[in-house]
Amino acid sequence: MPISNVNASAATLTKNRTEESVVPTSGMCVTCVDGCIGMCEIGKSAYRGHEVIYPQPFGVITTAGEKNYPIDLTNFTILGTAVGAHGVEADSDKATFPNVKTEVRFGHDKGLKFRQPIMIPGIGSTNVAKNNWEGLAIGTALAGTGLTIGENVVGMDVEAEFKDGKVIKAPDLERRIKLFTDWQQDGYGCTVVQANVEDTRLGIQEYAIEKLGVECVEMKWGQGAKNIGGEVKITDLKKAQLLYKRGYIVLPNPTDPQIIKAFERGSFKEFERHSRLGMVTEEGFATRNDELRKAGAKYVFLKTGAYRPADLARAIKFASKYKLDLLTVDGAGGGTGMSPWRMMNEWGVPPVEIYSLLYGYAKQLDEMGEYVPPLALAGGFTFEDQMFKGLALGAPYVKLIGMARAPLAACMVGKTIGRTIDENKVPVYIERFGNTKEQIFVTASELAHQYGDKFNDIPTGALGLFSYYERLSMGLRQLMCGARKFGLEYITRDDIAALDPRASEVSGIPYVTDVDLDEAAAIIKG
Repeated sequence: MPISNVNASAATLTKNRTEESVVPTSGMCVTCVDGCIGMCEIGKSAYRGHEVIYPQPFGVITTAGEKNYPIDLTNFTILGTAVGAHGVEADSDKATFPNVKTEVRFGHDKGLKFRQPIMIPGIGSTNVAKNNWEGLAIGTALAGTGLTIGENVVGMDVEAEFKDGKVIKAPDLERRIKLFTDWQQDGYGCTVVQANVEDTRLGIQEYAIEKLGVECVEMKWGQGAKNIGGEVKITDLKKAQLLYKRGYIVLPNPTDPQIIKAFERGSFKEFERHSRLGMVTEEGFATRNDELRKAGAKYVFLKTGAYRPADLARAIKFASKYKLDLLTVDGAGGGTGMSPWRMMNEWGVPPVEIYSLLYGYAKQLDEMGEYVPPLALAGGFTFEDQMFKGLALGAPYVKLIGMARAPLAACMVGKTIGRTIDENKVPVYIERFGNTKEQIFVTASELAHQYGDKFNDIPTGALGLFSYYERLSMGLRQLMCGARKFGLEYITRDDIAALDPRASEVSGIPYVTDVDLDEAAAIIKG
């Protein structure tokens, strides 16, 4: 059954006084004592109010919901076989895991090519994204995969310039794109510029296409972490006023004299910037798609969150009807920025359920003879086994796995290690591998050989991401080899089996003992 922590979490820096004895329905301590300073979420809300809605501390963390859903990817197992090979000759000297191909091509003309089936969905205007962008962009380029520049990046840039309500200069956006393109190899991978309501009003995507040479743009309908617009916190009054002037919802109103005085007194230390809700209609969707194509976008994507099934149906139907190049579907619970904590845990369709619905809708469109856009799944993916299961659940329509928190974690660790190297303070746990980036990062010698003197310009955050992706690549190839699938296009839904009857019912994947019934019977009789 689903389980949530109700009244205390590391995400809100709260805990119960009676940690071993908690009322399961309310999350309150079994004995709530008069005189307690208020360590739990109720108590902290008693003096910090709405601030406790959000995970803390903002700007240096990523967060995901901690709800334990009834079904997740661990409810499935990967099936191997001792017979044959798909995509390579059935020869023991040729059917080896280094020969497994993980390259994927997609888009209306198959013109987008990734060395691995990985896309980082929208990482936007939060401090934790901006502070790690160098590693994200360069690491993605080195790996030959995809990276999405999320919502509000231009609107949050204090150096951006606007004329008549449209952007005419966007230094941060330009920097983010250039960090990727300067290291892109042989046309592999891409950067995608995403837009929400405010971005669209400001003309961000048109600017990116016309002035910065961007080919891939993405419309956004939300994310798995929340069903409202993006939020960030602002600690600078002037910046809060600037964003208010640019049309954002900023709370409390940073232009109100009483609010200004309260801020200066230290009554509160952060403003909240909120984005508006999108209002989806087919007419508006078609118009925006046409506008982007006419502006010169070569590839148009759609990213949707964990909304109700009817909205998922709209997403794939619109993506089919208007020939989009990629549809990314996010399951509930994930998040890289500031999402309301209770919302992150208690709203939306969970990952396995939404992936299963998506597969069903895609199959219906396919059987109707309609175009099925390439699909990407997002929502808590971290390792190669989950990638394999996601690709199998949605085969043959799912082409990519979206992951954000895990790549960002790899970047942050790489960056931190680099700082300890520079300060000659490498922790003992890491020092056993060496004291230089060439010794510590296992992929360094490969990159040093490939890039020569330019290797010294690769930040350790990028080395962290590249090394993490190298692990995923090798792990995925091993799993694919065991299933005798030597290319991503050969992965099918019968490469996995359900370990729980409910998981089988929801996904349509057979329970493990129901797999191969006819074939096994024929072998026994044979």
